[in-house]
Parts: sequence; C-alpha cells; structure tokens
Amino acid sequence: MLSSEEKNSAMEGHRRHDTDTGSPQVQVAILTERINRLTEHLRSNKKDHHSRRGLLKMVGRRRRLLNYLQRTDLEGYRALVQQLGLRR
Repeated sequence: MLSSEEKNSAMEGHRRHDTDTGSPQVQVAILTERINRLTEHLRSNKKDHHSRRGLLKMVGRRRRLLNYLQRTDLEGYRALVQQLGLRR
C-alpha cells in the first residue's frame, strides 16, 4: 500500500493538469510504483501466494491501460514507457 505522499510523488511527472488523478498515464505510474514495491516484498516472502495473485492482477491492469494508451496516444505511450523504464 502506498502512502499519500508516495502516490503524489508518482503522479507528479505524469499529470496533465493540477487536479489530474485518473488519466491513464497517472494510473500506470501509480500501478508501476505498487508493482515495484510488491515485487520487493515477494523477493523476501517467496511463499506469499495471495500477494502474488494481486501482483499478477495489477500487472494485467497496467498492461490493459498501456494497450489503451498505445491505441489512443502513441507518442504519449512511448514517452510514458521511456520515463518509467518499462520493457514493452
């Protein structure tokens, strides 16, 4: 779970305007932060299969958002993938 400060810092570079919290770019940035944190947790807790299922669901949601962004705004998609360092 991310604190509100961590969530705000993840949103900072990806907002379209000051009150933007729901655009696909912001959602992908927040999901990426949560995925990275949960991946670190699972490295030390290898038998936590319930959290692993949640991780897979988050990765699938991020993939769907990225597919949508690729269809609608290709340049924005490329910039976002470059900024977040995703392999797609």
